[in-house]
Amino acid sequence: MCHVLGVKSNNYYSYQKRQANSIDDPTHQEMIELIKDIAKFSDNTYGARRIKKVLNTLSFPVSRSKTAKLMREANVWVRYKKKYKATTNSAHNKPIYQNELEQNFAVTAPDKTWVGDITYVWTSEGWLYLCVVIDLYSRKVVGWSMGSRMKAQLVCDALTMAIWQRQPKAGLIVHSDQGVQYASHQYRRLLKSHGYIGSMSKKGCCWDNAVAESFFGSLKQERVHWRNYETRYEAQQDVLNYISMWYNSHRLHSYLGYQSPNEFELLNREFKMVA
Repeated sequence: MCHVLGVKSNNYYSYQKRQANSIDDPTHQEMIELIKDIAKFSDNTYGARRIKKVLNTLSFPVSRSKTAKLMREANVWVRYKKKYKATTNSAHNKPIYQNELEQNFAVTAPDKTWVGDITYVWTSEGWLYLCVVIDLYSRKVVGWSMGSRMKAQLVCDALTMAIWQRQPKAGLIVHSDQGVQYASHQYRRLLKSHGYIGSMSKKGCCWDNAVAESFFGSLKQERVHWRNYETRYEAQQDVLNYISMWYNSHRLHSYLGYQSPNEFELLNREFKMVA
């Protein structure tokens, strides 16, 4: 058979030996089962890099390439990325804020710089619009709102929720794109009443608000594009579940050293209290 297939016999026997060792190795089988569990827990959103981190945390010192091989053996697949379009309407004559952020996404303390943005989710009833507010320190979604209309009230509700939850002091920078909702009198008045500093991206530059764009990319890739929502309420509940029960609480974030936003904030708060 080796002669017909053009395979060296020593390679074949080496393969057979590896297969036998894998079957008899309880650690190998344990990792296979763990990878299946991790994939199920993450809703098939974790690739080899994140699964490797989880295995390492569980005292299995495997490399990324080894993890990828184990994933193939476990028949674990990862959801691929789909494209989505922007919703920003910057064709208005309302006043805009200057760019205070300047793509400086590395923040060393909580509630110093927030970013906000709007995206959309399709349902059988029509579009559901989602606005989020993210703390750059921990990449945590600290405020959100959803509705059937993309009005100024949508962004004000998300910011109001974030303020209520976090109680940031005056001087907080709140960055967004130049969308008409963020340039509205209602939104500007909300910022001014709390002593916050408005900031806006350059027109047409998605990189200026890359953290918010990245969150929406994860949301769409890992959840929304794999659902068929019959109603806005169904979509609303699913997005809420993704934000509070998965993204903030459990999803490993590469920027945070593969910790979830909640875990990152908790560990750093405890570290500062001890120091």
